[in-house]
Amino acid sequence: MRLLILPLLLSASFAGTACAADSFPVKPVRIITASPATTGDLLARQLATQLAERWAQPVIVENRAGGAGVLAAEVAARASPDGYTVHLGQLGSFGAAPSLLKSLSYDPIRSFAPITRYAQVSQLVISNPSVPATNLKELIAHAKNPASRMSYGSGGVGTSGHLTLEMFKSSTGIDILHVPFRGVGAALTAVISGEVQLAVIPVPVALPQVKAGKIRAYAITSERRTASAPDIPTAAQAGLPAFESTTWFAMFAPAKTPPAIVTRLNRDMVDVIASPAMATWLGVQGADPTPSSPAELAAFVAAEIAKWARVVKSAGITPE
Repeated sequence: MRLLILPLLLSASFAGTACAADSFPVKPVRIITASPATTGDLLARQLATQLAERWAQPVIVENRAGGAGVLAAEVAARASPDGYTVHLGQLGSFGAAPSLLKSLSYDPIRSFAPITRYAQVSQLVISNPSVPATNLKELIAHAKNPASRMSYGSGGVGTSGHLTLEMFKSSTGIDILHVPFRGVGAALTAVISGEVQLAVIPVPVALPQVKAGKIRAYAITSERRTASAPDIPTAAQAGLPAFESTTWFAMFAPAKTPPAIVTRLNRDMVDVIASPAMATWLGVQGADPTPSSPAELAAFVAAEIAKWARVVKSAGITPE
């Protein structure tokens, strides 16, 4: 009798989960992301708007600022694994944090159920207009001069701006001081004011200030130019071959979220991310859509962890 009852119970459980996935969501969903007024926040709110229309349920963006997205990831990892809390993860908190932090309260792979990649965002190498360099080659030559006493700002240790500039230093042989700030907005403000001279800032955040003449842009760090700033060359076009770095964003659920719910989340999010309207919107932001399967995202995160471990080791960055 027990042998007969157990399969029936398991079958009923699986059927119940599948049914719940079919009707999902029946209440508001929240997207946990990092600091407000950042590229990630912008992406989260656009996705939330589209999903809310699709689901006829509120989708709420909850900001948790701190640690290049680490705090947001910590909060999301502890959330109930029911599909009603999802997380917009990013390069810093998933790809770089394992190599940069001695103690991490979550595991980028084991603490989450991957849903889909979302977008990759190009970045700009920028400076304060007072820097006497009008192109990337001149900037590198100026930075190599000890009398220039240059420093660069980032949104914090482990952010894409920090890691990309460390790659830039290794690729060019320059040695300039890193000054971390609390968020990419603060780093951009520091470049505008002249507190630091250089930074790598995501296109959506930096471009308005470039157009306003408050900062100078030398190159974009992606493989090809962006439609939102077609006059800005790639790093390779500007004289630095084989240099490429984009910041990326992806969607995750807490570990142990039922596979049927993850499948439903993946289906709906991929439909939104892959839509022509989203592609157009992302293009204006200097970003490209990168929808994927959960398995593809899992493999991507593992590869990113290995990639940035090599960068951290090469740059001689000591884990904090």
